[in-house]
Amino acid sequence: DMSKLKKALEKAKEARNETKDKVATITPPDLEYPTFEEVKPEYKRTRIVTVDPAVLKSNKVVALFHGNKVADEIKILRTQVLKSMKALNGNTLLVTSANPGEGKTFIAVNLAVSMAQELDKTVLLVDANLRSPAVHRYFGLDIIRGLSDHLTNHVDIPDLLINPGIQKLTILPAGKSIHNSSELLGAPKMEALVKEMKKRYPERFIIFDIPSILESADSLVFAKFVDGIVLVVEAEKTDKGDIQRAAEMLKDRPLVGSVLNKARV
Repeated sequence: DMSKLKKALEKAKEARNETKDKVATITPPDLEYPTFEEVKPEYKRTRIVTVDPAVLKSNKVVALFHGNKVADEIKILRTQVLKSMKALNGNTLLVTSANPGEGKTFIAVNLAVSMAQELDKTVLLVDANLRSPAVHRYFGLDIIRGLSDHLTNHVDIPDLLINPGIQKLTILPAGKSIHNSSELLGAPKMEALVKEMKKRYPERFIIFDIPSILESADSLVFAKFVDGIVLVVEAEKTDKGDIQRAAEMLKDRPLVGSVLNKARV
């Protein structure tokens, strides 16, 4: 809804002198945080790589640390997204932006970490940015095998998964960057993989980080496979025309929310 995006952008402009926080969201007044029974998954084939919390903090994985305003705003975003996705009966979410550099990977990573802290949710964070992978850097990992290895060399997904030492969070890295990403992401093999991910673990929430909409065709070809989309917009920077073009390109897809980033992260 472009009118909502315009109003949100105007609100971000008004608020920019009031706070220097990274994330601003439009928040309903009646949000509640429900309680759930705790889920404790067992990792068998998933490789566990325990990451130093100091590294995570330095790399802006703010949702892992309590007592900061950005983490609280991520929690609000989490609640909004889960509420919208429940209405859609969906568990797969695409995080994208109009242009590169607007903070979509920051949002995808922190939303995944925040959701993993929900007692009844396990989360799979998939780096589907096969052109320029970035998720691994937030967790202090080197370029390692990932999604591209499954799509091109048939490596089994369970052999590519990593648990970064955060309970209930699993990461599927992108692997080495490749140029024909749009063809691979739009192929029947990728569609079959998303369907398998959805059905194998119904209690798992899956978040995909993907290239920006105006950067390549990747987001558009992949959007048809997911239940919902979050659009990240950098306030004070993103051109309104770009927002309109991005929204127009996503008009037939379920846009469940938008995030206004205060600053580049």
